[in-house]
Amino acid sequence: MAASKRILMIVPVPVPDVALPSFAAQIPLELVRPDIGIDFIGCRNGARLIDSPYEQTLADAWVLEAGARAEDQGYAAVCVNSMSDSGLAALRSRLSIPVVGPGRASFFLAADLGKKFSVLTMWQRWHPLYEKLALETGLGSCLASIRDIDTRPDTAELLAGKEDIVFAKLEEQARRAIDEDGADVIILGSTTMHQSATWLASRLEVPVINPGLVAFKLCETLIDLGLAHSKKTYFAPETAQDDLLSPVPTLYP
Repeated sequence: MAASKRILMIVPVPVPDVALPSFAAQIPLELVRPDIGIDFIGCRNGARLIDSPYEQTLADAWVLEAGARAEDQGYAAVCVNSMSDSGLAALRSRLSIPVVGPGRASFFLAADLGKKFSVLTMWQRWHPLYEKLALETGLGSCLASIRDIDTRPDTAELLAGKEDIVFAKLEEQARRAIDEDGADVIILGSTTMHQSATWLASRLEVPVINPGLVAFKLCETLIDLGLAHSKKTYFAPETAQDDLLSPVPTLYP
């Protein structure tokens, strides 16, 4: 059965095509419906690690560029594949199809599954992303802590080859979030951390939220229910300028 609906998954940084299967692997094959197709793409240019307000702005612009034509291209939904939710509001303004971000989706799910949740992430430079999410979602009172393992992320290899060291560090910080901070749900702080989700879930007594998978499944739900964001909140632009960044070279042609 050929997929009748397709979801565009946008990685908010430029990555070579050979790296995209590592991102796609966050969605287990047994959870892929035959009627839903999934296309992972990276941005043509822009941010690298989203490690600063400067890079956040670049990511917003280039995610918008990557997804602005999705509706015209026949996609049923768009997912920003990052806890940064880069370009989310802009794409919701530009498009009428569902646009979902793992950050918002994971925060709201975590708040429903427990009283307090902690974000488990790679390094301190990503903390402002979750602080911003807590403010925007109004869930600051539910955020028990943000804990990191002080390890610079790798947007090409993700956690591959680092499991023996990184997974133990993640478990240690998750344990502290539960025992010391009072977290009863753990959110992985990046879709690039998805390889650790099953491993951590098997060792912790609380739910572990894999944000990219949660956002993808929310896309499916919105498609099934015929729902999307309110255009009374996300006004459409009077004039679309989708080609504004076209002259900028593609980093990985």
